[in-house]
Amino acid sequence: MEVAKLTNVTRVYKIGEVETRALNGVSMAISDGEFTSLVGPSGSGKTTLLQLIGCLDKPTSGSVIIGGQETTNLSRNQRADLRKGTIGFVFQFFALIPTLTAYENVEMPLLLNGKTPAQRKQRVMELLEAVDLADRGHHRPDQLSGGQQQRVAVARALSTNPKMILADEPTANLDTANGEQVMEIMKKLNKETGVTFVFATHDPRVIKYASRVVTLEDGVIVKDTKG
Repeated sequence: MEVAKLTNVTRVYKIGEVETRALNGVSMAISDGEFTSLVGPSGSGKTTLLQLIGCLDKPTSGSVIIGGQETTNLSRNQRADLRKGTIGFVFQFFALIPTLTAYENVEMPLLLNGKTPAQRKQRVMELLEAVDLADRGHHRPDQLSGGQQQRVAVARALSTNPKMILADEPTANLDTANGEQVMEIMKKLNKETGVTFVFATHDPRVIKYASRVVTLEDGVIVKDTKG
């Protein structure tokens, strides 16, 4: 089953009289359970493509279907509702709330979704265990290493049982050992839960884990390789 399908998608940014064509007729489908890297040099369009898949932006033209729903004409609030139940995000700079503990950061999306205290506790502890941080739940982000913070971010992204996790340069701020550990954990979660992972990256440490590598240059897909 396809969790995302893009057909002849373009994205043009206009600043004054200057137009920048970030994507130029991109078509691709992403199936359940994929572990896919979007790669390419800076300015290739990979981050723009990730934002369209994540319903953070709308295409200038073309079709973007997420979870079987056409998103092109959805309002900002409708796209937010779709994201809430379908997509989790992992960011380059972790984006954890600094005043909350690891436990509370993972719990936050469950609070927003109206889960009971018992439901929240069970899910948070499951996820902290899954990312090997069950003993660090009461530590704030400034008491955790970069790798541990990113693993908390992964747990938070998974908390609401999304169909797909999107990650933008997830290892960019990590050293080699921590980057490898984060990727090993995400690959394990992909295999165990079947959730789809899609990354935008130029990091070889991420690319080598991918079962599919989609290469972009100048806003078009120039290569699509499945391992």
